[in-house]
Amino acid sequence: MLPQVDVFWADLDAAVSALPCWQALLDSHEAARAAHFRFEGDRNRYIACHGILRMVLGRYVDRAPAALRFDLGSHGKPCLRDSDLQFNLSHSRHLALFAISRDLTVGCDVEFHDERFLAENIPEHFFSRAEVAELHAMPPSGRLAAFFAGWTRKEAYIKARGLGLSLPLNSFDVSLAPSVQPALYRGCDGWSARCVEPAPHFSAAIIAKAPVWQMNAQPLDALALLAQSSIAA
Repeated sequence: MLPQVDVFWADLDAAVSALPCWQALLDSHEAARAAHFRFEGDRNRYIACHGILRMVLGRYVDRAPAALRFDLGSHGKPCLRDSDLQFNLSHSRHLALFAISRDLTVGCDVEFHDERFLAENIPEHFFSRAEVAELHAMPPSGRLAAFFAGWTRKEAYIKARGLGLSLPLNSFDVSLAPSVQPALYRGCDGWSARCVEPAPHFSAAIIAKAPVWQMNAQPLDALALLAQSSIAA
């Protein structure tokens, strides 16, 4: 059987209606980070995102969500203490993405299609030469989706490696075409990618350390998950 990565996405703005429940699950470090957000909307989405993560991970390891403890790698990648379960999370605007595996190191990224990224020449600053050439060879109407297909793959790969900014975005190559199976090229030996379309105008990518693996991807109703947990308790 192929190793598997489970992928979920959730609407954080819908989940915020149960904000006190999510907040009650956070530890002191998460609560402190939440308090530093300047805008209430960003703070609430952070609380909901991390509360949902705890709820989901708690089901995998059969522990109370509030009892979970996390450690950070040398470049800030979180891991679950006293467990081999691998996970990663990302959120953009109201959408959160979670990747979880019992078998593989994983990374994920989701991004809203913000046209300012192209207007500010972000590709020229952060993409490799091959990727910039591929992007400019595309029709203008397709460049925004192609850029974010590539950007999410690159961010997910960096997050999977857990090396942070010590791994420059232009030091490896990924494919940019949004409508085909994503590919990883120079500098990505042993890793492979999948993509999902969690909502209109969003791109998302999942990276795992294996040449072949299967993905189970589905939307997550966070409020239903919370209700089931309350009933089970």
